[in-house]
Order: sequence, then C-alpha cells, then structure tokens
Amino acid sequence: VYSLSIDGRTDLFMLNVASGQRWQLTQTDAIDTAPSFSPDGSQIVFESDRSGNSQVYTMSLQGGVAYRISQGQGRYSTPVWSPRGDMIAFTKQRGGKFHIGVMRPDGSGERLLTESFLDEAPTWSPNGRVLMFFRQEPGAKGRTRLYSVDLTGYNLREIVTPGDASDPAWGPLQ
Repeated sequence: VYSLSIDGRTDLFMLNVASGQRWQLTQTDAIDTAPSFSPDGSQIVFESDRSGNSQVYTMSLQGGVAYRISQGQGRYSTPVWSPRGDMIAFTKQRGGKFHIGVMRPDGSGERLLTESFLDEAPTWSPNGRVLMFFRQEPGAKGRTRLYSVDLTGYNLREIVTPGDASDPAWGPLQ
C-alpha cells in the first residue's frame, strides 16, 4: 500500500508486486498518506487532511468508508499499527510541541507518551510494547537522535548513535 500523487491529488493505492496489478483505495480531494497495515492485513490506518487538517483514519482493504479515529486537538500524522493489533502509534503536533502517542484502533484511550520540540516517526518493537522514534533539538544545528519509550511513557531513553539519526525501523525477533 502506498500514496500516489496524480494530477494534484494524493490518494492511497494497493499494488500486487507479482502481477503488477494496482487498485485505488481512496478517491478524495484530500491528501491521503502514510498508510500502515493492521497485523491481520484486513485494514489500514493512514493520515488525511479531509477534515481540514491532518487526522488519523482507518478503512477496510475491501474499500468503502474511511473512519476518522483521532478526536483530540492538533494535527496527527505517521500512524502505525502495533504488531499485536491493539494500538496505533502516531505523531501529534499541538501547541508548538510534537508528541508520540498511542490510541486504540477505534480512537479511544489516546495517551501522549512524549513531548518535545520535534518527536516524529514512531515504529513498534516486535512485542508491541516499546516505540522508537526520532527527536530533533531546536535551533539551526539541532541534533537529531533516536529514542525509545515504553507504553507507560516513563522509560524514555536515547539510543546512542555516532551522529544524527532518524526514521528508525524495528527488525523481527530472531
């Protein structure tokens, strides 16, 4: 699943890599991006500005209606479904700060786990209980570092790298 811009519109599409067959999932005047599969492959979560600013939506891969699940104030982006299927992580921008947060797939139970100048791009650990993301410090020479946080939001720690780092992705359990 991916987003594709055609004639000034950005919609979501599915591609069967083996056959090359492509089909369109969304068709709106909004910008639909950042899709992520549910663990069972029956749904996707994505961000869209169809309500006026970036929010989180889910929809069945069978097509049909997209349901807005983010309900709080602010802009939501980069949603990712947990490997256990019980949570969706996201980036939230509100009041000049960025947060990494989680919510249930129906949008209930929203919790913000971090707050800083710029926290973005959450990715789930294989057990679905820890998130990694990147954080940028303010200023023209602000460092960009990787961090992890568990679902309680209390165990925040920097992942030490030799230089600036961003856009982490967890590998599978070995």
